[in-house]
Parts: sequence; structure tokens; C-alpha cells
Amino acid sequence: MWSTGRLPHWVGRGQELAVLTAAIQDLRRGVGSVAWIEGEPGIGKSSLVTEAIAASAPGPDVSWAMADQLTQRLPLRVMVDCLRVRPGSPDPRRAHAADLLPGRQSSTPGGGDAAATGVEVLVTLVDELCAIAPMVLVIDDLQWADEASLMVWHQLAASISQLRLLLVATCRPTPRRLEVEQVRTAVVRRGGTLITLEPLPETDVADLVTAIVGVPPGDALRRLTAQSAGNPLYVRELSDALVRDRASPDRAARPGEQLPVSLAGVLADRLSSVSPQTAQVLRTAVLLGGGFTATDLAVVLRQPASALAPALQEAVAAGIVAGAGTELVFRHPLIRQALHESMPLALRTALHAEAARELAAAGADALSVAQQLSAASQQRGTWSRGWLIKMAPALATRAPELAVELLQRELDETSIGGEAWESLMTGLLWALLATGSYQEGVRQAGWALTVMTDSARRAETYWLLAHAQVSVGRGDNAIASIRQALAPADLPGKWQARMLALLSMLERDPSGVAAADSIARRALAAAEEAGDPSATAGALHDLWLTCSISRDHAAALDHIDRALRVIGDDPGHADLRAAGLDARTFTLHNLDEWAPAELALRDAREFAQRTGRPDRATWATAAVLRYWLGQWDDALAELGSDAADSPGLMYSFLRERWSALLTHGVTALIAGRRDQRDVADRELRQGLSLPMENVTDRENRDFLVAAHALAQEQRGEIGQAAQTLAVMLSRQGNEMTLIHQWLPDLVRLALAAGDGPLAQAAAQACQAEAAAEARPARAAAAARRCRGLVQDDPGPLLDAVAHYRTVGPAVELPAALEDLAVVLAGCGQEEEARAALNEAVSLYDGMQARWDIRRAESRLRALGIRRAPHSRRGPRATSGWAALTPTELKVAALVAQGGSTPDIARDLFLSRRTVQTYISRILAKLDAKSRVEIAAEALRQGA
Repeated sequence: MWSTGRLPHWVGRGQELAVLTAAIQDLRRGVGSVAWIEGEPGIGKSSLVTEAIAASAPGPDVSWAMADQLTQRLPLRVMVDCLRVRPGSPDPRRAHAADLLPGRQSSTPGGGDAAATGVEVLVTLVDELCAIAPMVLVIDDLQWADEASLMVWHQLAASISQLRLLLVATCRPTPRRLEVEQVRTAVVRRGGTLITLEPLPETDVADLVTAIVGVPPGDALRRLTAQSAGNPLYVRELSDALVRDRASPDRAARPGEQLPVSLAGVLADRLSSVSPQTAQVLRTAVLLGGGFTATDLAVVLRQPASALAPALQEAVAAGIVAGAGTELVFRHPLIRQALHESMPLALRTALHAEAARELAAAGADALSVAQQLSAASQQRGTWSRGWLIKMAPALATRAPELAVELLQRELDETSIGGEAWESLMTGLLWALLATGSYQEGVRQAGWALTVMTDSARRAETYWLLAHAQVSVGRGDNAIASIRQALAPADLPGKWQARMLALLSMLERDPSGVAAADSIARRALAAAEEAGDPSATAGALHDLWLTCSISRDHAAALDHIDRALRVIGDDPGHADLRAAGLDARTFTLHNLDEWAPAELALRDAREFAQRTGRPDRATWATAAVLRYWLGQWDDALAELGSDAADSPGLMYSFLRERWSALLTHGVTALIAGRRDQRDVADRELRQGLSLPMENVTDRENRDFLVAAHALAQEQRGEIGQAAQTLAVMLSRQGNEMTLIHQWLPDLVRLALAAGDGPLAQAAAQACQAEAAAEARPARAAAAARRCRGLVQDDPGPLLDAVAHYRTVGPAVELPAALEDLAVVLAGCGQEEEARAALNEAVSLYDGMQARWDIRRAESRLRALGIRRAPHSRRGPRATSGWAALTPTELKVAALVAQGGSTPDIARDLFLSRRTVQTYISRILAKLDAKSRVEIAAEALRQGA
């Protein structure tokens, strides 16, 4: 816990104190809340929190940390410090979280997303800790927090109703970064507590001075304290200085000396109350930030820690620093700031450089050394060059922005060319890609290649250049760069394999994938010869892609399974493994192997949970899978993101257009089929506003196109709906789009619009898709549906119904039954048609597909067929225990057993984020305020 301790004199702030103490009382009952406290420096924000906690003793566990400018570019540093996440921690949960925090560079430039993984690890840890006992988590000076720490705070605030947590931030009112402002806005919108501390009124200032000095202030002292402008810190420091003057014979002998009139002067004056030795220790301690360990201080001072004990004890007694667990902290950030700025700039920067060297020599954490180097004006010596070359991969992973600054600075001081310069340059390129500075990466790499001579460094730079070019949308330039890199005869085998694997991924000619397939096979041979697992897995993934596009899904599955075996569980290839597991799920549902596909999704989620990675891409994959399985409530839960709440803080995944296309498309299609027109229209507007710029966009627009066509059909625009869906027929040879999924609907719409040629074209396209399947699966079943509709032949439709009944997917069965009923009615088989209609309506009703029911009844009514009476279920409850879906009932039961959100996610093979969505829905349906109330209701219901 970080805290300056309870103040001996507390004056005023009664209303604000009551609000915080009430929040702590609510926390004891299991109700979480958020408090945002803002005000100028020294106004008493931290003291207010400390007083509330002390007044509520015995209270919950408290985790407390302070953000500062020195650590702003160290991702997650303030949250890691707050939660005491350390390797070897006596708490196994904290130790496990420390092991999961990324420390190794990803095999894909910019693909590891270390900050996102760290966010997931820490949010999961807090959830687990809150399940054990209520806790208070405080971040002081949130305006200085790094973006990843802000993301942790934001996610915790978003799920506060599910946590036994009092989440507190103190923040200055101005200036605030955009990301901080977004978090504050979200807190206010959700009903969090906003406390703004104003200056103390004159009566409270007088009471505070009286409490400290011992007598009411006279006119002279009132005039002096009036300069404080009601700032409690200034008042305390002025009063303490006056007390020190009275108590010190030496100072009392100089009655003409005036107290400093500036706050900085008063704070710096505190050093006069300690010995010169202690003052020197403190001047060195300020170099280490707002909090520091005695061990690090001893390293910098080149003294044993035991020798520092008297000075540190004197500093604590003087009220300059305070103990905070294993660390010491300056009692107020302004005290450290005053001491730090009292040193001349040249001396200060030289001392930072010296501290960096001493910490590096002692083997200190790379980030501790890096932040000292950053505070120094220059690196000061050749040691920093060698250290940076060695530590560049770790820095690019853990603090990429800081790595860019330090590496660029070192490059500016290094002669161009040569081994050291080339090593620094490649390290800089990795860091630039990790920060998302792709345009700058393109510029730097292009220039570096005109200078570099080492064949391996040149190859690595070309590879990084190509990745940066792809990221800025210049795929053609990337292909040209790779071909240039492949030309030299001395290209190392590893880089030849990686270049070919990347080239295969990019070389997707619209007419087909033969060239990409050939390159991928060359890449595989080169990778195996070089013994490079990364290149081997990349080449096999490329072959998975080309086989999937060619509809040889069995071969695609073999390739992706082999890729997963090659990379194993190596943490350096975690991004490749996650992509492979996602691809495996997709291929299995292409093969109509729905149960194995669900197991593959479980494997992907188990891997994400085990490694602490954010379970990101599986949200879209799971939603699509749940859609086809008819589990629409679960599909929507997978997509239940609160990301739009704070767009500046989203994971990079959520900014990618392909996932947005799927998210809006699946949500709109389900809403449309459930006749929720407002929701469907909103999602359509957002999805259709996204541009279609590349093949990936085309591959992921199909749900959105289907939802758009459905909306037009619902407005009676049948011909336009058919034309909208007919865009699926233009699939190019390099697209993976599974157009067969939508072609039976296109045939139905075309026939309803009287467009026989379009219906025939759709049926023929579906037959071509079926013929392309190396092993008959989903396209073959869809082709039978199309043929049955076009030919008014119940035989193919009966075959399709039998397939969907025994194999799946579940969502296709009622649609095929509806089509069968129409054809049977046209053939005069009225009883059989009615039976098919009844079954279709029953299945639609289970998915709440109200529009589908109305459409099916309308189609059959026109043919003289009405469904049997009382075959539809009654309306589902919208509130109370009866409103919970089957999955929500499972989640509620696990909540009642005391499971944390991560525990429930592991038990049900869901993402933590999806479980949060379920719990939010349960809270809303039960009108509950906390998990405690969910548990109570579950017990009452015997769950």
C-alpha cells in the first residue's frame, strides 16, 4: 500500500468525507463504487482518502500507488506497483500475474500487443482478489498515468457493479490528456462519485493553524497564511515551518529572518530541519521518483543499505518521506518536485545519468535504468550503447515509446554505419512498430537500407520495412521490398523463409491463389531447412489460407494443426499460436464439424487464459459460431463490448475494420431476425459507414450485407433486397468469403421478386461452391436447398433438412424446413407442408426469430397453409429469474458459489469479457446492485 499516513490534524471536508466513508460501508456489503476526486495540487485529495479509510477501520485491504511524470511512459508501471505484482511474491496470484506480464519480444513486429496482455493480466488479478475479499484501489495523480494503466482503471470502473471494489482516482483538474478526460466522462456517465475539492474557507484555515501551532493565529500569522489561498498543504507547511522556527535555537536566534512566501520555498525549507547527510540522501532519492526502495538508493549512492538507515529514519521523523510497504515515498509529490527542481539542471541530468549507470551495473530492472537514462540529457559514455543494444528487445516490448526515445538519442550520438549503429537501428525499428509508428518506421527503414552492409541486419530491416508498409496500407510496396530483399545471394536462410512466408500472405491475386500457394510451399521448404519455427508456422498458415480459399478445408485443417505442433507453447510465438487456434475453429465449422469447432474455441480460450493474453479475436469467431448454432443470446454476449465508451483507450483489435464489420453485421442480423428494427438500423448505419478497402474487408462484410438485405425485405423492397444480397456472387478468386451461406436466401428473394435469371445464377454459384469442396460439407447442403427451391423439388430440400437435423448447423434447419413447406404446399402435400411449417416455427421461436416466423407464416398462408394452433411458446419473461437464459442461469449459479469472473470464464470456456456481459445482464434482469444480491437470489431459487 502507498500512503502518506493519516494526518494528525483534520479540519473541514465533512460532506466529502461522509461520501467516501459511505462508499466504504457499501463495500462491506459487497457493493462496489467509483470515486473521482479532483482539485489543485496540495488541496487534500490524498488526505481525504486516507482519512476516510482510517475513519472506517477496520476496513478492507487497500492498494495504493502514485503516478508521476517519470513513469508516464512505462506501460502499466503504476498499476503493477499498486497491486504489488512482483516475481516471487508471497501471494501466489500476484506471483503468477508477474510471470504472465510480457517480457519477451513477439515473433511478429507489432503483433504481440504486450500492453493489452498486461491489461488483461492485471484486470483478471483484481477480479480474483475482489472475489476473496473487498478491496480499495487508489491511484493518486491519475493525470500522469500511462495509457495502459488508464485502460486497467477504465475497465475496472466499467465493471464496478460486479466487483467488491472501491476504485478511487485523484486527479488535477487541468490540464488533462484526452484519454484521462474520456475516463472521467465515462465515470460521470455511469453514475460514479465526482468530488471536487475547493480551497478551505478562512475559518477552516484558522482552525487548522490553531491545531498545528497550538494557539489561534494572530493578525501577522493570518496575513501569512492568507497567501495559501486555502490550500491545506501550504497552510500545514507554513505552520510547521513556524513551529520548527520556535523549536530551533539556531533559527530562533535570527528573529529578522522571514519564512519563505512561495510553496516551493516552504517545501524546500523542510531540508533545513534535517542534517546535511540526510539532505544529501534525499536529494539523491528524488532522482528515483515518488517512491523508491532503500536497495536502489543504496546502489546509486554506492553505500550499503544499512548505512542509510539513520538518514532515512530522520527523514521519516521530519515528515519528508513515509513508509509504504517495502518502499519509501515522499510525503507529497510537491515535496519531491520542489527538491528535484531545486537542483541546477546540469547537475540533475548528470546525476540521473550516473544513477542509470550504477543501476545497470547492479543488474537492476531494465525499466528502472531506462527511466533514469530518459531523465538524463545524454547517455554519458559507451556503457549505455552496449546496454541499449542488449536491452532493446525487452524495452521495445515493455516500454516501446521510451525505447524509441533512448535508441534514437543513442543513434544520434553514434557514427553512421558499423555493427553498433546497425544493431541500434534494428532495435529502433522494432520499437517504432510496437508503438504503431508505422509511417516513421517506413521512413527510417528505407533510409537505413542505404547504409547497412551486414546481410542479416539488412534482411531483418527489409522484413520490418515490409511489415510497416503493410500496416500503412501499402501492400504493393511491401511486395516490392520483399522481392528486393530476396534478390541477394547471401540472404540468410532464416530470412529467406520469413520473407517468402510474408510474400505468400500478401501475394493474393484477384484471379486466384495459385501464385500464393506456390510461394508458401517454397517458404515452407526454406523454413524447414533453416530450422525456423516462426517461418515454418507462417508458411503453414499461408497454406491454410490458400486451401481455405480453394475450399479444400480438410487440407487446410492439416496445415494449421501442423503449424500448431511446430510452435508449441513457446511464449515468443504466442501470437502465432492464437491465430492458429482461431483458424482451426473457423475451418472446423467449414467442415460441418460443429462439436469439434466448439472444442477448438475452448482450446483457444484456455490458451488465452493460461497465458494471460486478451481473448480478443475469439470474440468475433465465437459470435459467428454461436450464430450458426442458433445460440443468439450467447452470440450477442460475445459481442457485448463497452469499447465505444472510451475510444481512445480501446485495444488495437477493436479499431480494426474487419472485427467492426463482423460485430455490426452479426448484431444487426440477429436484431433484424428478432424484429428489433431500431437496434438493427443503428448497427447497420454504423457498419455501412465503414469503407471497404481491401480483401479482408470483403471477406468480413457478409453478415452486414445479409442484414442490409433483410432490412430492405422487411420494408417490402424485395427486388432491392435480392440485388443487395447478389453482391455475394462477385466473390473473387482470392477471397475466402463463404458465399454459400447466403445463397439460399438469395434464391428465395429472387424468386419472390420474379427474377428467375438471378435465382438460377445464385443456384449455379452455390453448386460451384459445392463442387469446389474437397469434402462435401456446408456448401453441398446449401446447394441442395437452392436446387430444391429453383426446381420446386422437395427431394433436395428433404436431403438438406436431413443434413441439418443430423449434422447442423442448427440455424439452417428451420430455414430449410420453411423452404420445404413452401415446395410441399405447391406440390399439394398440405399435411406434410403444415408439419414442416410447425417445426420451423417452433425452432424459430426458440431463437426468438419473430420476423422469420411472420415471413414463414405469410409464405405458407398465400398457399393455403396455416400452422397448427397453440404451437408457439408464450412470450419470454423480460425481468426476474424466469428471464435468465440457460447460460445466464449457469453464470448465476457460479456467482452464488463465490466464483470470480475469471473462474467462471475458465469453468464455462468463455472470455472474461463475455462473462462480464452475462453478469451485467443478470444484474439488470434481477434489478440487483451487486454479485451478493445475485447469489442471494440464486440461493432462493435453489440454483
